[in-house]
Amino acid sequence: MSENSLAIRKFSDLANPTRFLALADRVLPWLAALTVLFFAAGLWLSFTTEGDYQQGETVRIMYVHVPSAWLSMMCYTVMAISALGTLVWRHPLADVSAKAAAPIGASFTFLALVTGSLWGKPMWGTWWVWDARLTSVFVLFLMYLGLMALNRAMEDPARSARVSAVLVLVGFVNIPIIKFSVEWWNTLHQPASVMRLGGPTIDPEFLWPLMIMAIAFTLLFFTLHIAAMRNEIWRRRVTSLRRQVARNAGRESLAP
Repeated sequence: MSENSLAIRKFSDLANPTRFLALADRVLPWLAALTVLFFAAGLWLSFTTEGDYQQGETVRIMYVHVPSAWLSMMCYTVMAISALGTLVWRHPLADVSAKAAAPIGASFTFLALVTGSLWGKPMWGTWWVWDARLTSVFVLFLMYLGLMALNRAMEDPARSARVSAVLVLVGFVNIPIIKFSVEWWNTLHQPASVMRLGGPTIDPEFLWPLMIMAIAFTLLFFTLHIAAMRNEIWRRRVTSLRRQVARNAGRESLAP
């Protein structure tokens, strides 16, 4: 069997919810442990490095704000890939992945907005301005809330999965707007200083804590996402079982 065939087979195996649950039980403890280790290292470096000569101690907000902003976009990207899995590949767990990621993405986006306001007040002299970056991130937060409300409002799981997938893909246009808003329009935000072609412009003293915190936040996302997918699978199984019990009870009551 070729390596490509083996990879496709393993991917197909994960489409089985029972096999995914078994994998999640094995992976989650290790992911949680790595998350704790990276957060411990990242927080220690964040609080022990010296403050910036211009921003002072408020620069430490960066170590939470920037990873939260990155993860807010990454979560939606995961949802977009899951939406493709629902519409194109009909992957059984694609909708589970998208629905599990939405509350996590909303939380990261909310954290990015709050920490951005706390950081912006001493730096810009205001808590909020309706510039391109802040407005597009706020729109992303509303999109997360809308998708979560839609998933709760629609009772038919199959129809809910299709409608949500279409809306997620349509809303993905906001992600490049968030990313390139500082280059396309005149905003208070500075241009990219880490993910750029010419290399990072941020001092290594601040870059290392930032990258470790970014890894910690990423590990936190995958830990929460897998746990939420596991919970969603169990929730659907319980719901299906309850419906089956209700149907059986209805048949018995109609029997002579």
